[in-house]
Amino acid sequence: MVKKSETLSVEKFPREAGLRVVAIGGGTGLSTLLKGLKRFVLSPAEIAVAQAGTPTIADLCAVVTVSDDGGSSGRLRKELNMLPPGDIRNCIVALSEDEALLSQLFQHRFGKGSGLEGHSFGNLFLAALTSITHDFSEAVRLSSEILVTRGHIYPATASNIELEALMEDGSRVLGETKITASKVRIQELFLVPPNVDPLPQTLDAIARADLISIGPGSLFTSLIPNLLVHGIADAIVHSSATKVYICNLMTQANESLGLTAADHIRALNRHAGQKIFDYALINRTLVSDALKAKYALEGGCQILADLDAIEALDVIPVLGDYLEEAGAARHNTARVATDLIQLASQSSNLHARPRSAPRI
Repeated sequence: MVKKSETLSVEKFPREAGLRVVAIGGGTGLSTLLKGLKRFVLSPAEIAVAQAGTPTIADLCAVVTVSDDGGSSGRLRKELNMLPPGDIRNCIVALSEDEALLSQLFQHRFGKGSGLEGHSFGNLFLAALTSITHDFSEAVRLSSEILVTRGHIYPATASNIELEALMEDGSRVLGETKITASKVRIQELFLVPPNVDPLPQTLDAIARADLISIGPGSLFTSLIPNLLVHGIADAIVHSSATKVYICNLMTQANESLGLTAADHIRALNRHAGQKIFDYALINRTLVSDALKAKYALEGGCQILADLDAIEALDVIPVLGDYLEEAGAARHNTARVATDLIQLASQSSNLHARPRSAPRI
């Protein structure tokens, strides 16, 4: 196993250069990560007073899955024939300059009202802008400008897609909500329609990136759908960026029960059709007995960090204390973001990925 003190002990990244970072995912995992990465995106005023050698992000882009068909997003999708705005909204709020009033406004969910109950204001705002501009991607861009986000947010595709899963018993399930609710293990995931294109800005950001991260998030409904969009997996593989998988903390009912950390990486590689990652950030903090018992009620448990199997996939595991407990297992986003930046800085300074590393 890589020692963090040795793996991440690197020269400071030049402040004036800054890193170009692409974070790929969906759900709460991506928006939580963005809050941590945002700290490294400095305004000109902040750069002026920052200490020399402070690592910074010059360009931060989030690529977000758009396959949700449940809740407020699902209703708007069906009624207005638009892409689901929920995960996008969460990312806009996460990257916003002001996380106080405007963010609260975007996250406000109506508790009553005919047609309004269950909808969040941010979802309705994106729906209105989409109706005005006739372009969901443009609505996302304008919303980001209004909330003064410290980064760009791109839907994985502008096409209206659904997820279809081939299950272990040979059955097929259509729709993200039904897939998540299924009790049968997912074997393979498909997009319907299959040949959808990403935004040109997404491919450009991936090509120019110094760091590309995937995860954390639901394996089959938040992460893999992005890799199935035509051209994204190839763009990631051919990018010279440092590529990092951020492993989930716990297994998830109906998506990853019984899967180890290496199994997650195998599933991502299999759907991409090729090897993706250089590194995997793996939590080493043990879950408390109380939280362990809570997850066990749903069949969940802490994900096994099978380090030898990860290394056999030609991926370097990096252990960290990434677990926070607040009624549920959550990533410590500050630690995850810091280690991501240090890994990218190391690769940028040394111009080469380490071939081997000492084990703990």
